[in-house]
Amino acid sequence: MNSNSPAGLYVHVPFCTVKCPYCDFISTTDLDLLPEFLDALEQEIDLRATDEISFNTIYFGGGTPSLLRGEHLARLLDALGKHFRVLSDPEITLEANPGSLSSARLSAYRKAGVNRLNIGVQSFQDDSLRLLGRRHTAAQGRIAIQEARSAGFDNVGLDLIYGLPGQLPDQWRRDLDAAVAAAPEHLSCYLLTFESGTRFDIRRRKGELRPLDDAAQAALFQLTRDHLDSAGYAGYEISNWARRTASGGPDLRSRHNRKYWNHIPYLGLGPAAHSYRHPIRSWNEKGLRRYMRRLAVGELPVADSETLTPVQERMEAIMLALRQAGGLDREAWAQRFGERFEACFAVPLKGLLDAGQLEFSPPRYRLTDAGRVVADGVVDQLVAALPADSGQP
Repeated sequence: MNSNSPAGLYVHVPFCTVKCPYCDFISTTDLDLLPEFLDALEQEIDLRATDEISFNTIYFGGGTPSLLRGEHLARLLDALGKHFRVLSDPEITLEANPGSLSSARLSAYRKAGVNRLNIGVQSFQDDSLRLLGRRHTAAQGRIAIQEARSAGFDNVGLDLIYGLPGQLPDQWRRDLDAAVAAAPEHLSCYLLTFESGTRFDIRRRKGELRPLDDAAQAALFQLTRDHLDSAGYAGYEISNWARRTASGGPDLRSRHNRKYWNHIPYLGLGPAAHSYRHPIRSWNEKGLRRYMRRLAVGELPVADSETLTPVQERMEAIMLALRQAGGLDREAWAQRFGERFEACFAVPLKGLLDAGQLEFSPPRYRLTDAGRVVADGVVDQLVAALPADSGQP
């Protein structure tokens, strides 16, 4: 962790035209509230203004941030630049839905200053898109990528979802082939999960949807790694790949998301947005109307906060490090926590190394291919060796 590194700014835009049945992110389909939300967001920006730390990434997530017009983005970026110390050449990312994009809107985003686009294609097959409740078609997804290039975006990421009920390896391979053919700079491939309270989870409990079994999920995961590696993409986190470039070429990994995984401070704006500055994590009100009401009377919309205990910090350090290709650096662990990693985790380490789920290449422990398939279980075994949490920071 380097708390002196430039921080990240996250802006949550909580609007969607329709709620996807698998999604548990905070969003509303009441677009009439958008003007009031933008006013509230600018008020939050004003209240949180600081020059204590600098920022080099801005990420508009959602929801569907591409429901904002170019002038909305320009207005928000102007406010952020006036109230925060944003360094030169920041990475400015916008999540986008193919169904809400157009050539004119993309050109306006580029003119406003957005320089990285993350398009939620999810699939290049219409039957999969229908199952996922997406409103765009496969053709619209391809057109959105083409129009993004025409608008001048040279850093485009695509989001895909795999592990759909009944999905076969050949079906997923077709999605990967289509994604690679589009030549994005970045790919995020997420295994479908049935989050509690979502419509997908309700259908699962009713027996209407049956998740793939562990073996089928593991096979698709390995297919993803092998396919993208052979196509020139380097996996740097369990769900994320960046196109390899020649020595000295641009680093196409997400600068913003790597802050979350490496304990670098970030500030979240908007309803339900989280912030972190060691050792405190805080989060905003989830409800959009309550978020706006508090700002309307000049209050910061913080719902709660927590000071991470030493045990919580160690748990997160293990989980986040092992999700990344770089793995867990025992020297960095000793520097941060003042203890030898092996001294704390000798028993589970031996078992995981013997099982071939972890490998050690000094000074780093990394998940093997076998370990990545059961990553949560590997983390659980290590975390179980931690002492009971006293609850004291």
